Amino acid sequence: MAIISRRARRKAAPYLMVLPALLLLAVFAYGVGSGVVQGFGVMPFLDRTEPALAYYEEALTRSDLLDSILFSLYLSAVSSVGALIGGVALSAVMTRAEASRFVRLAGIQVPIATMHALVALALICLFTGAGLFPRLLHVVGLAPDATAFPSVVGAPSGWGIIAVYLWKEIPFVAFTTLTIMMNISASYGEAASTLGASSLRTFSSVTLPLCRGPLLRAFLVVFAFAFGSYEIPFLLEPTVPKALPVLAYIEFQDPDIINRCYAMALNGIMAGICTVLCIIYYVVLQRERVPKGRP
Repeated sequence: MAIISRRARRKAAPYLMVLPALLLLAVFAYGVGSGVVQGFGVMPFLDRTEPALAYYEEALTRSDLLDSILFSLYLSAVSSVGALIGGVALSAVMTRAEASRFVRLAGIQVPIATMHALVALALICLFTGAGLFPRLLHVVGLAPDATAFPSVVGAPSGWGIIAVYLWKEIPFVAFTTLTIMMNISASYGEAASTLGASSLRTFSSVTLPLCRGPLLRAFLVVFAFAFGSYEIPFLLEPTVPKALPVLAYIEFQDPDIINRCYAMALNGIMAGICTVLCIIYYVVLQRERVPKGRP
């Protein structure tokens, strides 16, 4: 009996270990499913059980929806491209740095571990009209007054939002490519140099193509994250236009609980765009898994 019990425990151990993850997945699935059905006006606790498209129609026809989507796409695109360029440059610098592998990897993990809200608070303290940097410019005579510097809060260009994203996403992109760059055989670069290629040409023609897959995946992850994030646009964005996640959050905070259906319809539109990005991400992964020479 003891042997049978021991075997049963061994067989059950993997399932017990994965149980917490399954519980979290179930909670996540319930939340997503509840949001989807509420977007169609279904709220059983209010005796609303008939699905309808009225809330999606109202969301799709609101006058500021297109501006919100375009503003969100703008923030995501600029942040993603900037993170890609900055991450590649940071990886190249750290690859050549004379430091241990642990020091180089730990150096880029500190910004990744910093909360976005803390970075936003630091920018507010530094770059608002009463912040340290504008006042310093005024003291040294480079600005007529402290308010002459473009504020990080409410800037139409959204440069403060983009700066917060770049603080964390540049190290994230570097983290995905640094290990690959550090392990590329030096013989590749030596061969390119023998053929007359400069260091820059060697980097762009040899190193970057070998990192293409991780860079593309990192770009899609950063883009989807920046598009769906609401807390930083909520803190730093201009009055109009509002990012799509902020628009949905504001509608969700309406005291009328029925308005939650409208907010969930906006979330459904946002989720649809993110789903397209997930499909692209999946296609990229599948292409990389197909061995060369096979269809």
